[in-house]
Formats: sequence, structure tokens, C-alpha cells
Amino acid sequence: MADRPRLVIVDDDPAFARAMRRSFERRDYEVRASATSEALDDALRDFRPGFAIVDLKLGGDSGLHCVRRLAALDPSMRIVVLTGFASISTAVEAIKLGACHYLAKPSNADDIEAAFARADGDAAVPLGTRPTSLKTLEWERIHEMLAETDFNVSETARRLGLHRRTLARKLAKRRVT
Repeated sequence: MADRPRLVIVDDDPAFARAMRRSFERRDYEVRASATSEALDDALRDFRPGFAIVDLKLGGDSGLHCVRRLAALDPSMRIVVLTGFASISTAVEAIKLGACHYLAKPSNADDIEAAFARADGDAAVPLGTRPTSLKTLEWERIHEMLAETDFNVSETARRLGLHRRTLARKLAKRRVT
């Protein structure tokens, strides 16, 4: 009998983590979950996963730190990063740090398992022909700066030359997860 695939989920949304855990356990994965970057060490103490699902934003912390730690633990681990707002900068950093895929929420277990299975890129993916809007560029720059400052809103506002309340209003309009 073959060993069951092992999966670690790092997400601070308990409902989402619980749903993912149940979905993957039904697919015969052995699953551990962690709500924070710090709790990841406990989850990995006697557990060596071959797969990981990591939320980009973990209660004010960056999930990219977890990606780096997981990839260092096992460079062959298949790591999928999930986020409520996908940006080019965080996607590039996630891949550079060891993630195999970067998916925008909402994603389900089928999407994630398909990402685990795809080892190679897809050269046939359609190229976008729509020019990027100014709002999208602004949002990507804000998100890039948030990632650089470990999601510190005050420091991000200072670096962008915005008042903190202005940045808070912009973030309230488009939730970062």
C-alpha cells in the first residue's frame, strides 16, 4: 500500500482551512493545518508534507515567509499560494521563493489539486490583449509595497506618499487577503 500524500495548509481563515482540510482528506491526503507562520513549526514537528497550500496574507504577516521555509525544508514540495488579490509582484516573488503555482481566490480543491499536478508551465496560455488600467496599476503598486513592508499599512502609506487614512480607504474598497 502506498503512503498517503501529505499536505499542510497555512491559512488564518478557519472556515476556509476546515473546508480545504475536509476536501483533501476525502481525496485521501493526510492533512495538517496551521493558522500562523509561527504555528507552522508545530505542524511540521513530526510531519513532512509533499504538498502545501499557503495563504498570501496571514493576519498581517506575509505567507511568503512560509513559502521560503517550506521550500527550504523540501525543495521538491509542491507549494500553491492563494490570495484574494493576485498581483504580478507577489506572484513573481512566490515563484522565486519556491511556490509551484499562484492562484487567486476563490479557488477550490479541484483547482489546487490540478495546480499540484501541473509540473510544467503552459506555453499555450492565451496572452491578454487588454491594456492594464490605471486603477489596476495603482492597486498592484499598493499591494507590492504592502508585501515589501510585511503588510504594515502605516509604513506602506509613508513610502507611497499617501495619508494613512487614504490608504486605509483604498484597502477597504478592495480587500487584501
